[in-house]
Amino acid sequence: MNYQQQSLAGLNGIELIIALYDGMARFLHRAIEAIEGGDVHARRRAIKRVFDILIHLQARLWMDVGGSPARALSDFYTAMFALALQGSQEESKDKLLQAIAGIRNVREAWQQVALDPAAQKMIPRNLQTVEERISSAALPLLRSKPDHYDSGDGTMPESCQWMA
Repeated sequence: MNYQQQSLAGLNGIELIIALYDGMARFLHRAIEAIEGGDVHARRRAIKRVFDILIHLQARLWMDVGGSPARALSDFYTAMFALALQGSQEESKDKLLQAIAGIRNVREAWQQVALDPAAQKMIPRNLQTVEERISSAALPLLRSKPDHYDSGDGTMPESCQWMA
């Protein structure tokens, strides 16, 4: 597992979305650097990475469940896609900077959601990481299951003790 994979491993769903927004901003900055350096291939690679992230985020929206927030995010992703495409085609640093500003703005909104404990409870199951799903499913079971090995005095029954 490389450094990036390790740094993402413990994140919840919203934190992963924030990481994707950070990635888009980082790749847009790379595209700007490529424009400044006249490197067409580097610009195209960077913009393709932005497109990959936008398409991934767009594909994960549940329009029938998400209502107006999902539609707003869909419109936002479409606008950022168009702005990044225009910025790349025209080699316009200004358009790419506009895209970065928009991405940072929405990223900050996601950051506020990540810091709100009430919002954490409302995270849809599909946005939870595997670890979050396991722990949230196991906790009620652990709390409701009586301790079959407890004899009441805090000691384990003899049948459950191991002897060397």
